[in-house]
Amino acid sequence: MDLLSAIVTFFQKGGLFMYPIAVVLVLAICITIERWVFLGRTERENKKLWTAVQPLLSRGEIEGAERLVKDSDTAIGRILSNGIAQSRVENKRSEVEVATEEGLMEVLPAIEKRTHYLATFSNMSVLMGLLGTVIGLIGAFAALGSADPAEKADLLSAGISEAMNCTAFGLMTAIPTLMIHAYLQSRTTALVDGLEGVCAKFVSTVCGRTRSSV
Repeated sequence: MDLLSAIVTFFQKGGLFMYPIAVVLVLAICITIERWVFLGRTERENKKLWTAVQPLLSRGEIEGAERLVKDSDTAIGRILSNGIAQSRVENKRSEVEVATEEGLMEVLPAIEKRTHYLATFSNMSVLMGLLGTVIGLIGAFAALGSADPAEKADLLSAGISEAMNCTAFGLMTAIPTLMIHAYLQSRTTALVDGLEGVCAKFVSTVCGRTRSSV
């Protein structure tokens, strides 16, 4: 209870700009949870499907691989569906590469969306903290003009304390948000790189097998 009371007191003493910073913090937490769950699920589903499809492609069982990916809504499933469909029409390497790249471009927006907002929220929280500090100091110094001389020191210290609380809260929101953005961005990049690797392996396996069998 002492910790909760200290947090409430800290928040109340920070002024009005504590509230928009708190909204930014809540939005950042929501996006973090959603992206964390989405990326984790996508990684697991892609790995599971690729583990099942790769042996079939290596053995030249295109129809079996097509059945696995046809009804899959995973990123790899959509990419391989495009590639397999193109290989049935024309198994030219350049054409199959284009088909898999088109499939990759279709799934990229879902993988990359919303993560960039975290960097924006980090900057916003810092700027709002600074703005709250400036406004708090302006109000504190304005109040000194009409205050009793004996009260000026108390008013000034209270105003500066409010201003510093706002800056501190902005930084406490910004720093973890920026670190989470960097982490999620690295996971997103690794996932995209993995999908690009799958595209290359698929093209090499399918087109290479066709050439060797001619």
